[in-house]
Amino acid sequence: MSSTFQKYGGFGAVSRVVLSFYEKVLDSDIVGHHFDGVDMPPLMDHQTKFVSALMGGPHAMTDDRLAHVHHALEITVAEFEEIVGLLSEAMREHGMAEADIRQVARDFEARRGFILRPGVQ
Repeated sequence: MSSTFQKYGGFGAVSRVVLSFYEKVLDSDIVGHHFDGVDMPPLMDHQTKFVSALMGGPHAMTDDRLAHVHHALEITVAEFEEIVGLLSEAMREHGMAEADIRQVARDFEARRGFILRPGVQ
């Protein structure tokens, strides 16, 4: 059985989803401010690898590293949920099946504790 990553075409397909995702993120009144002044190409590369891993592709980031890079951002629950929703929307726009989108969202949700800083609402 192939992974969701393979099913949709690997890194090329994920890269297109991530591009759409960041268009939404940058336009978001809820999370867009986190990306002011950020060098987007390297971030998009990392996000492509992260989403690929969520889809069953190669793993690019440990949970400890995920926690380290997000620690200072003080991401709120609402911001986290916005990100998951925008990623789901981007995947939907690229023709992914709802069951696959829900699985990726569940895998993302499973990492909530590494992305949200303890005590941040």
